[in-house]
Amino acid sequence: MTLSTMAEFGVRAERDGDRWFRVPAGQHYAARPYAVEPDASGASYFFAAAAVTGGRVVVPRLGRRSAQGDLGLLDVLARMGCDVTIDADAITVRGVTRLRAVDADFTRMGDVATTLMAIAPFADGPVTVRGIAQTHYEESDRPVAAATELRRMGLTVDSSWDSVTIHPGTPQPCEVQTYDDHRIAMSFAVTGLRAPGIRIAGPECVSKTFPEFFDVLGTLRAPSTPARAG
Repeated sequence: MTLSTMAEFGVRAERDGDRWFRVPAGQHYAARPYAVEPDASGASYFFAAAAVTGGRVVVPRLGRRSAQGDLGLLDVLARMGCDVTIDADAITVRGVTRLRAVDADFTRMGDVATTLMAIAPFADGPVTVRGIAQTHYEESDRPVAAATELRRMGLTVDSSWDSVTIHPGTPQPCEVQTYDDHRIAMSFAVTGLRAPGIRIAGPECVSKTFPEFFDVLGTLRAPSTPARAG
């Protein structure tokens, strides 16, 4: 994403995979109009909302040209049975009555690992989220935090350093501790769309990246029209 954005402003870099990067001297950035697309990590909660409720969500201004790795969640949701349409300037996700179990690698999309964990209980079998070792060092220890809160809901969870497996079940009412981590708060707010009695402690932590999150989430209740987030 960094290299492609640099190129948009006139500076090109050389690379050898992920081993090294070189920016030749003598280049200069040139001012230009530039449209900043929506954040795929923030959009993930709305994709998950459609997936878990059997509804439909459209996120405009985010499409097939995006380089954001967190859009890899869409492939996982498609494997779980969702209908995913990626157009040039919009993404639509339609959920299903029952999500399918999945085993998915989140090495390159760690910020949306908790998004999947939060809806995993509603699948028809165990859901395994792998490649998440790096997320122990985020705003919270996310694999531990997510597993702890899922167990607080009465669910069975198996954990290792690099993976979490969530077994299907019915989340019980509880107050979810967010550890001052915006992604924990937003992820489990989606769980609450299907499981009554889920309360989010310290919801103001979403202000780090998405201060209006709960207001936008509330728009999903609008009748007769597909929700639009973005």
